[in-house]
Amino acid sequence: MTQHQSTQTMKPATAARKLGVYLEATPAQFREGVVSRAELNALQADPPEWLRELRRTGPHPRPVVAAKLGVSIAGLHRGGITEPLTTEQIEALKQERPEWLEREQALQAEVRKEAARVKKLHAERAQSA
Repeated sequence: MTQHQSTQTMKPATAARKLGVYLEATPAQFREGVVSRAELNALQADPPEWLRELRRTGPHPRPVVAAKLGVSIAGLHRGGITEPLTTEQIEALKQERPEWLEREQALQAEVRKEAARVKKLHAERAQSA
């Protein structure tokens, strides 16, 4: 008995998240259809110009904005950033260094430092067990 393999598809929002782009900025053709796993792999391997441009200039979704600024998504919200930002806007924030950004970057650095400490502690405990 042969098994029929169905094509795995995803909603455009899922594909946009996996590609790291803001869905509303993608072409209508992308937003209105479904994306197969093969299409997603092709977009990742050889991005078309619209995808390269979105990744380069934005607007960027919150996870990308947070990563570029070195803060958490919650930190963006606390700083009043609720909309997607372009690369130019992100660079302007980096230059301006508002108080909330410095505070959130310091907080994020502490979170990373604590995560590293806990990871090291777990590794030491596993090694000694």
